[in-house]
Parts: sequence; C-alpha cells; structure tokens
Amino acid sequence: MKKNEMKIGLFGIGLDTYWPQFPGLEERLNGYLETIENKISAIHPHVINAGLVDNTDKAFAAGKLFSTEDVDVIFLYVSTYALSSTVLPVVQRAKVPVIILNLSPEAAIDYKNFNALGDRTKMTGEWLAHCSACPVPEIANVFNRTGIAFYQITGMLENDPEAWQEIQEWTEAVRVAHTMFYNRMGCMGHYYSGMLDIYTDLTMQSKYFGGHFELIEVDELSAIRNEVSQSEIEDRVQLFHETFEVMDDCSESELLRAARTSVAMDTLVEKYKLGSMAYYYMGTGNPPNEDAISSIILGNSLLTAKGIPVAGEYEIKNAQAMKIMDSFGVGGSFTEYYAMDFEEDVVLMGHDGPGHIAIAEGKTKVKPLQVFHGKVGRGLSVEMSVKHGPVTLLSVVEQKGGGLMLLCAEAESVPGPILEIGNTNSRYRFSIGARRFVNDWNSYGPAHHCAIGVSHMASKIKKLGKLLNMEVVQVC
Repeated sequence: MKKNEMKIGLFGIGLDTYWPQFPGLEERLNGYLETIENKISAIHPHVINAGLVDNTDKAFAAGKLFSTEDVDVIFLYVSTYALSSTVLPVVQRAKVPVIILNLSPEAAIDYKNFNALGDRTKMTGEWLAHCSACPVPEIANVFNRTGIAFYQITGMLENDPEAWQEIQEWTEAVRVAHTMFYNRMGCMGHYYSGMLDIYTDLTMQSKYFGGHFELIEVDELSAIRNEVSQSEIEDRVQLFHETFEVMDDCSESELLRAARTSVAMDTLVEKYKLGSMAYYYMGTGNPPNEDAISSIILGNSLLTAKGIPVAGEYEIKNAQAMKIMDSFGVGGSFTEYYAMDFEEDVVLMGHDGPGHIAIAEGKTKVKPLQVFHGKVGRGLSVEMSVKHGPVTLLSVVEQKGGGLMLLCAEAESVPGPILEIGNTNSRYRFSIGARRFVNDWNSYGPAHHCAIGVSHMASKIKKLGKLLNMEVVQVC
C-alpha cells in the first residue's frame, strides 16, 4: 500500500449466545460477511475486516484494530440480532463515519419451506439468519445518543443494484474526502484585486477539507524557468502538438515560451508535492515574472488534465471544487457565466486561462491572444467546450455567518455555437430553465466561479458533504 492509502474498516455483528444454540448459524453469517468483503474489495482493494464481532471483548479488539490501521470509514454489516454493547466500542475507538449495511441474504424468506422444517429450533436459527433489520433501531438509538454519525443502506446481499450502487457511492465519497484531507494546494501570487467574493479563510478551508496550503512566490517559478534546458523545451513543444490542435497563427516563439513555463511548473509541482493550485499575479514592473505568468496557460492545462487542477485568479475555493470533481474522476473545469441565450434557453459558461482538456469535446485548440482581458500580458490560450452530455456544477460557498457549504446543479452540455475567443466555453441546459437556474444558483451567494465535471454527480456530492459535515444544496 502507498503511504496514506485510504482504508475501509469492515465488521459484522452477531451474538455468541446463539452459536451453541443454533449449529451452523455462525458459519453461515461469516460466509455472508466474506461475500460483502469480496464485493467491497472489488470497489476499493484496501479493506480491513475485523470479522464477526459477537461479544464486548471482540468489540474492543476491533476498535483498536481500526484505530491502529487508521481506517477512513467503517462498514458495519448487521447479519443478525446483536447487542448494541458489541457495536459501540468498535466505532467509539475508531472515530470515523459509520455506514450500517442492513442487507438481507435473500429477497424474502421461503415461508413454505421454513414452516415445513418441523423443528422450531431449526426454524428459529433460519429466522436469525434473515433478521438483519432487527437490531438496527437499537444501534441507531445508541449512535444518536452518543453523538456518532451514521448512515444506512437497506437492501439485499445479492441481486440488488440499488443497494450496491449506494455502497459504491459511499466508497467513492470516502475516497474523495481522504484525497482532500491529504491534498497539498499551491497558492502562487495573490488575489485578483477587487474580487471580494473569492477571498477566503485558509484555516476555514482546512477545518472542513483538511489538507495543506503552500504559499509560493512567483519569483521561484521565474527562477526555475531559467534552469529549463533547450531539449526539455523542445520535448514540451512536441507534447503540445500531440495534445492540442495548435492553430497556424501560433508563433514558434510563443510555443517555446509556454513550453519553458510548462516544464518549470512541473518542477514546482513536484517540489511541493502539489495536488492542486490557485494562482494569479500582475507582474507589473518585473519582466521575468510577467513573462512566466503570461505563458502559463498551456502548462497549467496539462497539469489540470492529469489530476492537478489549476484555478486562475487565485480562486482557492474553486480549486477545491475542481479537486473534488477531479477526484471523483469527472474532471472539474474552471467556469463562470459568459452569457445567456434566451432563444435556446441555455447558459453560456467558461473561463479564460487553463481548461480541463481531459473532458473536452474534441481536441482543445491553442490560439494566440494579443491581450489577456483584465490581466497583464499576452500569449497562447486554450479554447474548448466540455463534452456534450450530462454535467454537474459544483461551488464551495462561504455561508453568511461563517462555515462552508457545497452548492451543486446537474445539467446537460449541449452542442451549438460558442464564442471563439480563445477561452474555454460551453452551452448548458438546465431542467428548470436558464432563467430560474441563474436566479436559484445566485440566491445562495456563491463566488462567481464554479467547477464543471462530466456526468451527474449530485448523489455522490451529497454523501461527501455528510462525511465533511458540510451542508449540500442541489439547485437542480
């Protein structure tokens, strides 16, 4: 296992009093637990199985095991009736979220065969193999009274796609929460002056997400650029041509300038072990810094595409949203309102600067710009649309009175004309219509940026919010 690899704790519960009374019951329940372990391991390979906990001694041992192994979540399989005293010590010691798996071995008891057994002891043993729902209220009562966060999945052990989809979504949400906790975000430069909505409290970000913020000087990037070799530059230009559709009016000198900065950015990311970045810098009066920042878009687009999302305008909150979406495996491109199209009932959204080229519709174009609107310098920029199909918007919102929340909306990226100005931009259609979407989204007071990822993700984002103790609002 890699260092800081996410781990899932798993245990089943039973009652040791039953085993001598009902021969074969313990083995049968262990078999169900093994089935669950195998299925969860197929979703995420690192499962710590504490086995069937059927008395308090085993409960304390399981709690110590999970604490020692530093598990991120516990799946509690309720196989039959069990005392809550065999559950509480496990989760108290581990201090992580608990997902209660109330999974019946079959859709229903075979009542006819059950009642034909003719032996009430055998019949009771058979019933106990199906009564996973029985102790769940007792467990929920104790968890509530002791302040332990828990969530439930009720369904069947086999042939239940709905239940297992829930298990998979919880697993993915835990993995993203784990990723965010260990993420290192680089913050290079300073805020875009006057954008009051994007200013944020890094301590508040750490409270909810964990992670580490590395404050980086642009001068360091400029210094690294001076050390980049000619062969590295040429190799990077070749990568640009392979990755992008480089327009004919892109000069060789601009490609070389962007390549030098791209290689330097990779070095900077590796030095600080960054998993994301927010940046902005005016560079006025310092030519090397201006040269670095004005040639940064292509390299940052490459970084974003390989799982290190980069947000411009020093938008730390949106770099967090982008990292969340990318950790879910759906991208997360830097976005803001561009315009509204009332004829087609769509909202045009995009941004200048780096784009998430891994979720582009077709090959991303590289175009030269004589001016970066609202910013110092000129150079190469990227133009792309997000893949057509289902998408989700996500914003990390600072709430009135303090605290963070997650704001999301599901939509469709649809084909049609875009603004061919060398920026990322797309057309999005919402189930509630463009007019209502804009009003509803804005009513929660998000910053003007958001992250867009492909596929509908609200269900997973809501689970992540529970794990992070954050309110989640879905607009549509």
